[in-house]
Order: sequence, then C-alpha cells, then structure tokens
Amino acid sequence: MSAESKIVNEAVKILDTKMASDILVLDVRGLTTLTDYFVIATGKSNNQVQSLCDYLEEDMLKAGYRPLSREGYNTANWILLGYDEVMVHIFQEETREFYKLEHIWKDAPLVDMSDIIIE
Repeated sequence: MSAESKIVNEAVKILDTKMASDILVLDVRGLTTLTDYFVIATGKSNNQVQSLCDYLEEDMLKAGYRPLSREGYNTANWILLGYDEVMVHIFQEETREFYKLEHIWKDAPLVDMSDIIIE
C-alpha cells in the first residue's frame, strides 16, 4: 500500500535496495508535531549503518530531497536523518533493541510497505 508521502516511499525503497533489515514505517501524525512519519531500519555494523546513511543521502539528493539534519554519523549506533515530513532512524541491532522506538510509539499505526519492500 505504501505511505501517502513520496519522501517516505523513496527512503524505504533506497534502504531496501541497499540491504537494510527490519524496515518499518510508523505514521506519527497526530501524535507529535515533530514529523509525520518515522522510517526505522537496521544495519549489522557501524560500517553498514554509515553506508546506509551515505547511500540514502546520495540517492535522496538525486530524487530532490535534501536532509534538514543528520545526527549520530560518527558513532553509527543510531543515525537520525531529518527530512521535511519524515525522520529516518538507522540503527545497529543492539541499539534498536535497547531503545525500542516501535514500543515507545506503539500508538502510531504501522504503514504497510509490502508493495515497496522486496522480501
């Protein structure tokens, strides 16, 4: 079904093709004024998390989307990229399990991205 946001759909497509795992999208509209969507993805190492971030930034720029902010790149445990209506969280597995954003934002509907994510 994908998200109503072209930015979200593009980010998910890029992360999926670059082998991010456990990609999910939360619709946080109505729950916060920070953003409309969270895209959450996992990498297996510092290098993969940084590479996912690099590919995402590069391919999103080609698609016309410039990040407004980027945090956590040097440590690469959790990189946060802020775009207009989406915050992209790229975690290492252990860090994602520790912070459990999906649980913290459990009232946010999960967006079905099965038409974009290739299993």
